[in-house]
Amino acid sequence: MMRILVVDDNADMRETLRQLLLRAGYHAEAARDGYEALSMHRQSGYHVLLTDIYMPHSDGLETIQAFRRETPGILIIAMSGGGNFAKSRHLGVATEAGADATLEKPFEFESLLEVLKR
Repeated sequence: MMRILVVDDNADMRETLRQLLLRAGYHAEAARDGYEALSMHRQSGYHVLLTDIYMPHSDGLETIQAFRRETPGILIIAMSGGGNFAKSRHLGVATEAGADATLEKPFEFESLLEVLKR
């Protein structure tokens, strides 16, 4: 079963995504920031990292780079809900940092499922 780690500082977004992924048949857990996510990954290991870009403490770009260094084969999906310019700019930088795919918030859950099926 595909193990997915959702990382977002917004508790509602984090839990909503986790619940939707569980209902879709995935094993999903959640972390509030990059530090917690990396610690959880080192203990349990995940196939997919779904991370927000804007987070306190360890932002999504740092998180992407750390995961890419430690687990080169992990699927990394970055998401951002900043303003239009900031969103596209940061999602582009996320791709440069090692993200395999990006999603602009708000996004349809089906869009995430399509990325996971690749």
